[in-house]
Amino acid sequence: MGTLDRFDIKGRSALVTGAASGIGLAYAAAMAEAGAAVTLADIDAEGAEREAARLRSEGYEVRADTIDVADWDQVVAAFDAHAKAYGGLDICFANVGIDTGAGFWNPAGHRNPDGQVDTYDHKRWERSIQVNLNGVFHTVSNAVRIMKQDGRSNGRTGGSIIATASNAGLVTEPIVGLPYMPAKAGVLHMVRALGLELAEFGIRINAIAPGPFVTNIGGGWLKKDPVARAAWDAIVPLGQVAETEQLKPLALMLASDASDYMTGSHVVIDGGMMLGKYK
Repeated sequence: MGTLDRFDIKGRSALVTGAASGIGLAYAAAMAEAGAAVTLADIDAEGAEREAARLRSEGYEVRADTIDVADWDQVVAAFDAHAKAYGGLDICFANVGIDTGAGFWNPAGHRNPDGQVDTYDHKRWERSIQVNLNGVFHTVSNAVRIMKQDGRSNGRTGGSIIATASNAGLVTEPIVGLPYMPAKAGVLHMVRALGLELAEFGIRINAIAPGPFVTNIGGGWLKKDPVARAAWDAIVPLGQVAETEQLKPLALMLASDASDYMTGSHVVIDGGMMLGKYK
């Protein structure tokens, strides 16, 4: 097999959660562009269908489904529907991330009263953990259930699962809402544990840990606030906050046979932010 042949995913199918916008949409588009049949799953039903229709108009095999990853029954139904439509499942992106509010420190360098552990809204904490951590478990569990099934009509076994973590799961980010960090740290350790558990079945699982990207999380403030965008650009060693398009090559590598000897790993893609203070 040639080097470029290892990136070929034609004839495979992928389910991507959080796929109506941002990072999830970039993952879904990358899979479709590379030849996979794709389900765009998102709690935003209108957005998922709109993006699926756009991709179909470009000639790709894409469907949409509505899913709240915090709801186990909805996740089960979405995976069953995907398997029925495409004869199984080869690739899954467990991609989810919701805004968790302000951290204990604000960008101006002052303590944020609403971000302190003793004042933090416990309901916001619980919803964040339910989506950002439990939602990944719900997604991965059902992906494995389908990937393990005998008699998949697509004739393949095993698969590749990619979870979206964050560099905030590896280092403390004082301006990030408290529950986001332990949730993403939990995702990273879940990936390590499952890498060992699933290897026997030919199922690989890895994580992408993005740094600052322009997405809709937090209300899409980096899109709306040029001053904040410029400030973030200035502190990224590679010179700018990234666009989600820049995740596509990495997503394809982890989804394809190009990474067939990787499991239980994570890849940081953050413009050098974790290397230390730059300016």
